Amino acid sequence: MKTVKQLLASKPNQALYSITPKATVFEALQLMADGDVGSLLVMDGDKLVGLFTERDYARKIILQGKASASTLIGDVMIEKVAFVRPTQTLEQCMIIMASLRVRYLPVMEDKTVLGILSITDLVREQIADQQFTIEQLEHYIHGWSLAQ
Repeated sequence: MKTVKQLLASKPNQALYSITPKATVFEALQLMADGDVGSLLVMDGDKLVGLFTERDYARKIILQGKASASTLIGDVMIEKVAFVRPTQTLEQCMIIMASLRVRYLPVMEDKTVLGILSITDLVREQIADQQFTIEQLEHYIHGWSLAQ
């Protein structure tokens, strides 16, 4: 199975989208819309201090009647962020995501953010692996039946 490092290298969009804790939720939503992403790393300089997702917006802003133009990211971000290392396998990432019920995992090496994985990234990779296996089995079956 592929490692996190291998998947990050193959992602078409490797841009990291981040925002500061002092930015407003509205600014975060605009950045997410512009980048077509579902989460933002919350950074204080080079330090990862949190994560903000579409789910946070729905649950912590909309459902609580808060205004996105005046609420700061630091007040609604996820502070305890689960992360993975580049050497971990994608299977390990899926286990972490499923057990913690999260959809995004920053990739960290030492204290540096290298990227972020989404559940969509992992599902796409799983589908590609399964498709490869199916194609290999079909070639094997057709090659075997032609040889007889």
